[in-house]
Amino acid sequence: MAIASAVHRGSWIYVYDEKGRKLAALAGDALHGFTSSTVSVKKGSWIYVYDEKGKKISSIPAK
Repeated sequence: MAIASAVHRGSWIYVYDEKGRKLAALAGDALHGFTSSTVSVKKGSWIYVYDEKGKKISSIPAK
């Protein structure tokens, strides 16, 4: 399923598909961005990249 939107509420980022169904809920300080297949979440001094199911793909230090 493709990611259609990602919304930051409180300390959580919610990821939705094109029909508005929740795909994942991710803890984080900020939503850094998203594409149709990934979500980038800032946690402390790191940025974590997740797939549409909420599985961590990679992490990089935030600048």
